[in-house]
Amino acid sequence: MKSVTLNLKQQPDLFLEVECLTPDTFAGKKLAEIEKLPVYQGKEDKTLGEYFSVAGESGATAADTQIVVNGDCSKVKYIGAKMTAGEVIVNSTTDMYTGAWMKGGRIVVNGDVHSFCGLGMEGGEFIIEGNAGNFLGASYRGDWRGMQGGLIRVKGNVGSDIGSFMRGGEMIIGGNADIHIATHAEGGRIVIKGNVNRRIGGQMVKGEVIVFGTVNVMMPGFKYVRDVELNVDGTTAQFNEFIGDLGERHPKRKGETVYGKLFLRK
Repeated sequence: MKSVTLNLKQQPDLFLEVECLTPDTFAGKKLAEIEKLPVYQGKEDKTLGEYFSVAGESGATAADTQIVVNGDCSKVKYIGAKMTAGEVIVNSTTDMYTGAWMKGGRIVVNGDVHSFCGLGMEGGEFIIEGNAGNFLGASYRGDWRGMQGGLIRVKGNVGSDIGSFMRGGEMIIGGNADIHIATHAEGGRIVIKGNVNRRIGGQMVKGEVIVFGTVNVMMPGFKYVRDVELNVDGTTAQFNEFIGDLGERHPKRKGETVYGKLFLRK
């Protein structure tokens, strides 16, 4: 795999949108061409080379291209958005839409990510070594398609509204989560190894949420059905199984009603 290294030269005055920062766009390009790729600061058209120094060599294809980003990217949006293959490593915190609509490949953020990251993700692997903000793996505002595939793994805590309208894929959260988890979910799996504030699975139709810690307040639309033993991310434990949200219409599969499932560790 060939590697291109970007070093941030200057902080943008406003938030910088870098939709070009993907292995798909870099593949097959010379460094001079990469430097001229368009980025946007507010209403102004800029180039990638105005903000980043560019070194290394890109691969012939996205799958053969790695991008390493150094410098404080807390005001840089859309890193790795819509990528289909390859690898992006960011040694910093990143802003909104990191990994949004990702279809394949791997993103590693060695820091935190702000809200609205991993939106509508369809495939690939998104690793966050720090914390994540609100609406991780959710749908874009006004859309009904949240995360549909792939894996998001967060080592720290997450905010609210993660997995809203989730339809597939898996999220594994190492720390705690705030409110509104898997709201409107129609598939997928969310594992939370810490505690959850409240409002898990509101209007949930399908999918699973697994909580290792405590939940401050349970949604009234969930019903306890049994105790089960599960192996989750390498840990085997006993869980209380609930089904819901019982206030929603649920599809039938082979004559049986399909519910969302919530598992709370005993």
